[in-house]
Amino acid sequence: MGGKSLRLGFLTLAVLLLAAASEGAEPPPSCEAVRKVFQLRRLGPLGGVPEFPRAGVDLQVCTSKNPTCCTKKMEERYQTAAKQDIQQVLQTSSATLKFLISHNAAAFQEMFEMLIRLAENYTSTLFCNAYRSMAAEATVPVQEFFTDVGLFLFGTDVSTEEFVNRFFDTLFPVVYNHVLNPGPTDISLEYGECLRVARRDIRPFGNVPEKAIGQMGRALLPSRTFLQALNLGIEVINTTDHLHFSKDCSRALLRMQYCPHCQGLTLSKPCMGYCLNIIRGCLADVAEVDLHWRGYVQSLEELSRAMSGAYSIEHVLLNFHSLVNDALVQARINGPELSEQVNKMCGPPVRKPKESPGCSFDQNKDNQGLKMFSRDSEETLTNRRNAKGNRSERIAGNNCSLLMSGEEKMPLSFKGRPFFSVDFISHLRHYRAFYGGLADQLCGNELAAADGLPCWNGEGVVRSYTHRVVGSGIKAQSANPEVKVKGTDPVISKIIDKLKHVIQLLQGKSFPKYDKWDLQQTGSGGGVDEQISGDCDDEDGCGGSGSGEFKRVLKITDCNFVLLHCHCIY
Repeated sequence: MGGKSLRLGFLTLAVLLLAAASEGAEPPPSCEAVRKVFQLRRLGPLGGVPEFPRAGVDLQVCTSKNPTCCTKKMEERYQTAAKQDIQQVLQTSSATLKFLISHNAAAFQEMFEMLIRLAENYTSTLFCNAYRSMAAEATVPVQEFFTDVGLFLFGTDVSTEEFVNRFFDTLFPVVYNHVLNPGPTDISLEYGECLRVARRDIRPFGNVPEKAIGQMGRALLPSRTFLQALNLGIEVINTTDHLHFSKDCSRALLRMQYCPHCQGLTLSKPCMGYCLNIIRGCLADVAEVDLHWRGYVQSLEELSRAMSGAYSIEHVLLNFHSLVNDALVQARINGPELSEQVNKMCGPPVRKPKESPGCSFDQNKDNQGLKMFSRDSEETLTNRRNAKGNRSERIAGNNCSLLMSGEEKMPLSFKGRPFFSVDFISHLRHYRAFYGGLADQLCGNELAAADGLPCWNGEGVVRSYTHRVVGSGIKAQSANPEVKVKGTDPVISKIIDKLKHVIQLLQGKSFPKYDKWDLQQTGSGGGVDEQISGDCDDEDGCGGSGSGEFKRVLKITDCNFVLLHCHCIY
């Protein structure tokens, strides 16, 4: 019974709409319905809306043979409203996609910063636990290195090769002063500068710097590109959400959405074919984004699969301390030869009164686990990037007691999950055809009348739209009966060029090659999935300035990294 009543209601509405729009039909007796909608939409002062239909000789778009409820001023306000309406519909349709990308971009950036902090503290812990005599002087090179890592990841134009080399250049005078040729006083600043400049010729760390350059390049560049690509995805959506519509498109939108109001048809909706022709015409440039957006999503998916294993950012960063240890072991083993080379290039060591404080270490806290630097709450990576030119003001870090128990909170999205979320890529995959089907989505979900119902065709209410419906894209609009499309939007052309460029980056076509180094070897420190333990003697570099014992067990559980049983005996 209810179904019959509903069908009868639709039929009655259809008859009324058709009767109202039929040839020679009488205009509405009053403009009350139009006035109510105009006031409800807050389109302008109600005093400008006629109470009764009048001749519309001054109208430019919503023309009619019959008296009309519109004035020229109303037509202008309707045109503004029509453009705002379509902008709102565009933003609503892309809101979920935009949130998906922006939310994950923020999450990835947070995880990158967390990895950098963890890796820096791994490296600082190595010096304090195994090479404590040089820990104070090593603090600044370590901090500067990981600041450079962050600068690179977040888009600054710095070279991975250069900052890796700079780290080992700066480290060499410290190693020489405390391991190769320790003495009662420090070497002079001038002598240290000579060692720094000579490091690349002397090669005290063997091929470890080259390995580090290769690993950092292979891990950081894809991660940087991935994050840049996500930010570009947000830019693409913002661009298409705020289109500049042509004059012809604006008039067509007005005719489709508000011209029915002038005839008192405030409840009518456009026919599907009519809506598609207008929206496809207005979004012709946006449809050209489709092919490149599909390539963008596919390239993101392919890169995310490749960013795992030995070259994943978390593997490389969290094992950097192992490479540093390998470098120090290499220098210690070749100490006599290196000292001879140094004497040839820089002369005998020139020393000054010792100033650098030792690394204080609480022997009662041997087994407290991995230590974390406790920085001031304001000393974030962002501030460190901004203060890169004035690093001397940063925390000196010359006291190993600053390494506190590692209770720093991990992002919930990082615990126990793959770094590059499969969920994100699988959800993004659903939006590959977003731009190709955008006009259909807008008309089908928001704008057009349902199938079988009377609809507005631009002139009146009809049973169906009879004109040809064109396809999407600029070329197809030459046959569009509703909208004339002239040329391409330079803003859309620019965003397409950016998509083309980032696709090349995502596909690795602009990545440098690192094949000349054996990247499969990460030094004596194993992968993050391993447990490492064992005794080490003097040649393993665990003894700092004297002989000793260094035991290490690296245990990984849900990305909470704990360095257990780490102590030095002198």
